[in-house]
Amino acid sequence: MSIIISLIIGGIVGWLAAKTAGRNEGIVASIVIGVIGSIIGGLLSRMLGMGDQAYLAFSWVGLFWSFVGSLILVAILNAVQNRSRHHVGV
Repeated sequence: MSIIISLIIGGIVGWLAAKTAGRNEGIVASIVIGVIGSIIGGLLSRMLGMGDQAYLAFSWVGLFWSFVGSLILVAILNAVQNRSRHHVGV
């Protein structure tokens, strides 16, 4: 059951991050962005000395770091997409 809840929360966080960055993603892409973003956010919180707070089953701190990680991932996706778009006719 926790996997289903994680996917739902990952989808919501990924969707919010994509909308914040101006991207239009489908449900599967939003879930992937949210799940990978939460991994990135958890690693970032550990690097900043926050310990295991982002890895709790459900916490506002964990949601915050998941959102931050998802925003970072969406920014990377935007940069890669814009870079490939500029080099297409060259």
